[in-house]
Amino acid sequence: MSRQEDEANLNERGGEHVSVPGNCNGFTLGTATGDVIQRLPPMNLLNLQPDESREMQAQADTIRSSNVLGRSGLLSRLFDYLLQQSLAGHRPKELEIAVSVFGKGINFDVSQDATIRVYIHKLRRKLEEHYTTAGACAPARIAIPKGEYRLVLEGTAPPPAPDREPLPSPAGADKNTRPLRWLAAMLLVSLLANVVLFVQPGTTARQQALEFEGIRDHAIWSQLLDDDLPIYFVVGDYYIFGESDGAMGVKRLIREFDINSPENLQQKLYAAPQLGDRYLDLDLSYLPIASAYALRKLIPIVAPKNKHIEVVLTSDLTAQMIKSAHIIYIGFLSGMGMLQDFALAPSRFSIGQSYDEVIDTRGKRTYVSQAGPNGSTSIYHDYGLVSFLQGPNGNQILIVAGTRDVAVMHTAEVLSDAKTLGELSKSVGNAPNFEALYDVSGINRTSVTGRLVVSSALDVRKAWNEGNQAGVVPDNSVGYR
Repeated sequence: MSRQEDEANLNERGGEHVSVPGNCNGFTLGTATGDVIQRLPPMNLLNLQPDESREMQAQADTIRSSNVLGRSGLLSRLFDYLLQQSLAGHRPKELEIAVSVFGKGINFDVSQDATIRVYIHKLRRKLEEHYTTAGACAPARIAIPKGEYRLVLEGTAPPPAPDREPLPSPAGADKNTRPLRWLAAMLLVSLLANVVLFVQPGTTARQQALEFEGIRDHAIWSQLLDDDLPIYFVVGDYYIFGESDGAMGVKRLIREFDINSPENLQQKLYAAPQLGDRYLDLDLSYLPIASAYALRKLIPIVAPKNKHIEVVLTSDLTAQMIKSAHIIYIGFLSGMGMLQDFALAPSRFSIGQSYDEVIDTRGKRTYVSQAGPNGSTSIYHDYGLVSFLQGPNGNQILIVAGTRDVAVMHTAEVLSDAKTLGELSKSVGNAPNFEALYDVSGINRTSVTGRLVVSSALDVRKAWNEGNQAGVVPDNSVGYR
């Protein structure tokens, strides 16, 4: 089965899309690590004064003219309906919205269909996006209270002057990152670390320390741990969008390899306007199920060393991170984003068009993943890649990847076991930069066994040589796939 046919195991991306606001009238409205927007209590909609009604209408006009609601028409119709009802002092029910805005029948079961809640959530995010960018200096703002289907008008006030200098952002932090998603990623790190370190019956902290001591002394891990550079666990993610069922609902989720971001989808809709009411940006991504397993294996190795650790998505990876921190990529070979060009530039391997193929250009052999649908009871072969190379500024980049889930799981197991690490070291000798391909046997989504197929040294000058266009890391790069 090709990856284009595999649309299973889709998981909603954690966190909300919130842009980092800028500066207005000399004071900072908010940053990813420092000040926050202070809000006055919502005005009572059921008793709107004339000037409050005018302000809400003025804010609504500004929101419409900003085009933040997009081109599909669905969010605009929902916004206009909620505005009309709110100005009239009415709080509509979910069923009323379904009938009046989405064309549903009066027998529509809101408990079985989340369409209305999805669009309310999406509209709330769009309003927040507007007021952290174009509308950052507005004297008031329109918001949707959590758990409600109405608009409220909120006043704003600048935050008080800080008592001390704000802490600088972590190395590699970019102004265009999404703060709430970063927070969700850090919560993921904490959760996984706690699961691994504290929910293993009969395993004491001392036993765990002894277990990982030999692993941390290995050349791979010691180079990642014996300095002050932060470590970014970069998890390969995939953008997905929705297809409308023609009645304003979501019929299915779609993954297309040429649409890897909301911006790509918007470009597609500009080129094909007839798809405007068919394709819906739901701000969703999915992660391979092997990602959590691999994080669970690898985070305990680095966690006790008091290193600055963050988990980010490939779509949020920036060139500055690649330049200033250690990078540990976890995921499918097809989800490496900008790392793919750098990691494969010096490699003997290339990736086939379907991303299920690993081509050994030196050995003249092609390895094809046999992974099929979940639930299969037949043994199949999958292929994992471990790559370790020096970054552009003396930092290290570790690739823990595979064509499918079981290969990712096995490569994580190789790097978290002293015996298999020793076998890997023996195969590459004293090469400081190297790669290794593993043939992994799996059943369903379980790694059964694996063997080292081929390993070789890497010439990292091919990755970072500025004469090589693929090796240039531009200062203004952002994540892409």
